[in-house]
Amino acid sequence: MSYITRAVHKDDLSFEMDLQGHTFMVDSDEKFGGQDRGPRPKALLLSGLAGCTGMDVASILGKMKMAYDSFAVEVEAEQNDEHPIVYTRIHVKYVFTGDSIDRDKVQKAIDLSQTKYCGVYAMLSKTATISSEIVVQ
Repeated sequence: MSYITRAVHKDDLSFEMDLQGHTFMVDSDEKFGGQDRGPRPKALLLSGLAGCTGMDVASILGKMKMAYDSFAVEVEAEQNDEHPIVYTRIHVKYVFTGDSIDRDKVQKAIDLSQTKYCGVYAMLSKTATISSEIVVQ
């Protein structure tokens, strides 16, 4: 299956993106000529990673019948200083709340996501060191 995204230049450095019928804006920082009308394109990779691994973990934990009250994925990244500027270190935090969080099951779900299922993780791990942690609140 192939995916098509379309970027239509609006003004300055902003583009209206259409991806699978969903429309959103991307833009640059004001210091580079943008107007901050949307997220930066490279930062969307981090959102893609959070969503991809998050969906995997939620699905796997559902199959394991491990309940939780809430689950969030937070991704933080560092980048190099020279062009092309890429992410060099990425840290993924899996944050859970609930009374019956089984850390072993959570770790197994994360491992499966990171080693088998999450294509975004697989791509980004080719250029960045990715670490992760589990936080139970």
